[in-house]
Amino acid sequence: MSCFSIIMPCHNGEKYLAGAIESVIAQTYTDWELIIVDDGSTDASVDIIRSFSKKDPRIRSFCTEKASGSPTVPRNIGIENAQGRFIAFLDCDDMWLPSKLEKQLPLFEHEKTAVVFSYYEKMTEEGKRNNRVVKSPSKVSYHTLLQGNCIGNLTGVYDIQKVGKVFQKKIHHEDYVMWMEILAGGWIAENTCSCEAIYREQKGSTSGNKFVVFKWTWNIYRNELKLSIGKSLFYFACYAFRAVLKFLK
Repeated sequence: MSCFSIIMPCHNGEKYLAGAIESVIAQTYTDWELIIVDDGSTDASVDIIRSFSKKDPRIRSFCTEKASGSPTVPRNIGIENAQGRFIAFLDCDDMWLPSKLEKQLPLFEHEKTAVVFSYYEKMTEEGKRNNRVVKSPSKVSYHTLLQGNCIGNLTGVYDIQKVGKVFQKKIHHEDYVMWMEILAGGWIAENTCSCEAIYREQKGSTSGNKFVVFKWTWNIYRNELKLSIGKSLFYFACYAFRAVLKFLK
């Protein structure tokens, strides 16, 4: 059994896929499996995945029956087939820095820590980096998350030995809801307080439209968490403030 199961959804990711896979292979901590789930790609993604899996037995691949249009479906297929104790996530256009897993593993020794995450750096779609590091608190609770998602999905890892396999719901901001579901049980998330991943900003992505994302968040407060209007307004104000600060980075 691998220690880490890394879930990577892929849909027409040929442009950046190899870089994402290579960033996993370059990890200084080597006890991992990479589960790549192709979601109906029509480009060369499947060929790239096969070429890597032939070279490295730690890389396993699956595919959806048809393109789902959502990262939730392939991620959940990956979670279902994961054999490791720790579930991590990396999209096929992002990258990790080599020390990520090595630095995260020791933090799980705390009995109340079910999630470990890190800072991450933004880069342009073309891969240009300018030290735009998104930082977050050293420790995060359920109450902290209500004020905004400070766990970058490409940095987060959770411990199934403590919380079981937690799947993502097919809604917008699916990772945010998943982290809250985990921490709602009284667990905490701990930060390495170091930059361990690189997030690629895609031009024209829906998640880059702040008004759309605000709508998603309001839906989570009211319809997923069933918060009152008053509490929803309070936490939404906190969220909006943090979102603007993150956008300015």
